[in-house]
Amino acid sequence: MLPKINQTMYIQAAANGEPITLRSRVADMDNGNIFIEVPLNEKTRGLYRAQQGEPFQLYFFTQDGVKHLFASEVTGFRREKVQLVSIRKPELDEITKDQRRSFLRVEANLEIAISIGDKLRFVAVTEDVGGGGVSFQCERKWPIVQNAVLGCWLLLNYKGGAIAHAKFEGEVVRVLPAEPDRHLVMMRFKDIADADQQKIIRYCFERQLDKRKD
Repeated sequence: MLPKINQTMYIQAAANGEPITLRSRVADMDNGNIFIEVPLNEKTRGLYRAQQGEPFQLYFFTQDGVKHLFASEVTGFRREKVQLVSIRKPELDEITKDQRRSFLRVEANLEIAISIGDKLRFVAVTEDVGGGGVSFQCERKWPIVQNAVLGCWLLLNYKGGAIAHAKFEGEVVRVLPAEPDRHLVMMRFKDIADADQQKIIRYCFERQLDKRKD
């Protein structure tokens, strides 16, 4: 399948012979090209100046967590209110699925607000987060069981001080005993807007890049 308008794209390119990871967003497409916003270098946080004919390896995630990859190249530029970079639109048989690993998952202690039904609400801290779900610890007094559906609001802290919220419904996959009087709750996303899911994926990539620099 092809990426959609507003889909976040991740790009592997090379700068001075060194591999770099870029992030962009699909702004438009026509019969032969996909038009993306000027890519952002995930490491330097600066805009990346693409060159005509430059090869790109691109990938994106569908809502069910499947990574789709394809190779392309820069075919030109289009100036509107902002400049767009055009890349060759791949044929469907040029796009491959990588189902060996789902979404990237990273350890992260983020604040998450949980609601159980209409009356019970509490705040917990995540153990890890990913584009397919999260896990968190909470007190055992909260009536959380396998297959329960919880309303969640996740607070995301990006590099540079930016803050975002992601809202979703999570389905409980497992409940395990953790510290005394605490549960470890593992959830997968049951209902999440694509924009909120992309916020979480962006956070995970930032954390992964930070780990590589350590």
